[in-house]
Amino acid sequence: MSDSKNYDVLIIGSGGAGLSLALKLADHSVRVAVLSKFALTAGSTYYAQGGISAVFDADDSIESHIEDTLDAGAGLCDPDIVQLTVTHGKSSIDWLREQGVAFTEEQTADGKKQLHLNREGGHSHRRIVHTADATGKAVSLSLIERAQEHANIELFEHHNVVELITRPTADKANKRVVGAYVLDSKQQKVKTFTARVVVLATGGASKVYLYSTNPQSATGDGIALAWRAGCRVSNMEFMQFHPTCLFHPHGQSFLISEAVRGEGGKLILPDGSPFMHKFDARAELAPRDIVARAIDHEIKTRGIDCVYLDISHKTAPFICEHFPTIYKKCLKFNIDITKQPIPVVPSAHYTCGGVLTDSYARTDIHNLYAIGEVACTGLHGANRMASNSLLECLVFAERASEDILQKLDSIAAAPEIPDWDESKVSDSDEEVVVSHNWDELRRFMWDYVGIVRSDKRLDRAMNRVDLLKKEIAEYYGNFRVTSDLLELRNLVTVAELIIRCAKHRKESRGLHYTLDYPETDDSKPAENTILTP
Repeated sequence: MSDSKNYDVLIIGSGGAGLSLALKLADHSVRVAVLSKFALTAGSTYYAQGGISAVFDADDSIESHIEDTLDAGAGLCDPDIVQLTVTHGKSSIDWLREQGVAFTEEQTADGKKQLHLNREGGHSHRRIVHTADATGKAVSLSLIERAQEHANIELFEHHNVVELITRPTADKANKRVVGAYVLDSKQQKVKTFTARVVVLATGGASKVYLYSTNPQSATGDGIALAWRAGCRVSNMEFMQFHPTCLFHPHGQSFLISEAVRGEGGKLILPDGSPFMHKFDARAELAPRDIVARAIDHEIKTRGIDCVYLDISHKTAPFICEHFPTIYKKCLKFNIDITKQPIPVVPSAHYTCGGVLTDSYARTDIHNLYAIGEVACTGLHGANRMASNSLLECLVFAERASEDILQKLDSIAAAPEIPDWDESKVSDSDEEVVVSHNWDELRRFMWDYVGIVRSDKRLDRAMNRVDLLKKEIAEYYGNFRVTSDLLELRNLVTVAELIIRCAKHRKESRGLHYTLDYPETDDSKPAENTILTP
């Protein structure tokens, strides 16, 4: 018996990008399904601490925000996309406030209230709108509540996409997306979802590395799905490593917000001496790639486990008010940040590249869009500036909604799609293969394709990826799909894309640093790396 569901728009991903788009479409009587691989709160948006960059300060300007973003992107940002995104900052914040997001405010000298603005690395002004140090949680919960109340939105938790479904366009010249095969992880059954429009909002791929600030869900699913369907991807060599992740055996993946450095936190060695001034005149406020490489350098050359981030020179009330989440989390591990420095190491944090899109979030496949971290819009270039990510989610959700609403009625309904065929597969009796390959993949990506790379390291990584691909493909072909297997299959695809892009770039630029080409090649205009299936 067929288990098929049909909608106007199918959104894969329930973070800030996906839910924002769902609400914008549903308000226009569009029937929307939102798929969440795990719980609705399991994505990266929920865990985002810092905030959303937007120009509100009278001393700040749109031009300054644009200049800072272009500078961080190391010559690879699309100036038109940067301008488009930055100019929508204030309206994006206003829309979130309308959805019920309560941002941190402060009282002015004349007794009025205004948004409190943090400053983070790479920004020349205070322009980070935030909710204490748990902005993503506030945004996520507000959008989830609105979506749950909306009559035109259906939310599906624990639904993991197996594959996108495409068909030739009427003129046979291209492909259009018509839906997706989706694993219901609770029922262990593959369902068919059809839709006029499909949107990838699946987040990034940082779980391809052994150490990451991201939640378990960040396995590059949307990038792998789009690549297998025939979309180009771009700039996958630019994987951002957040400089400061808590170094503790039970606190892995807990990010220490950039705002700590923005409010005066100092990076120090175990003996208490500072070191960032040796690497950049901006010291702790340098862009993330510079800070992460500086920390990596100190750890490796000195043979130490970590460095420390010290904010204890600020008053205890100030720390507890500005960083309540970080304070409470560290206290659980017997680290009182009002008195002690925080042990930190860099960890994989953000995927600057992704599925290539235009200014309306359209991909190479008709009626397939990509928004948020899964996409490569041209905003981030070779390095994302702090707190531009949630802004990108909001702006491109708005852009995609405009385009979808304008043409939805003209898109033909999806054709009849056959059910998923698993008649020739069986249940696996060797789940250890999945867990072993998952561990091996993430370890060699960390060792060979991490913060500092070389041709030899990339060659080693590619050899291992080729072997894993064959083993995983054989496993996938013989056994029923599970969520873990789907993630592993996607991760190995993403790993290959990262390595291929890194091997293509014969220079160091932004987040891509290689020992064989340590300088930036300024002899010709900077070019984005684009891979075609």
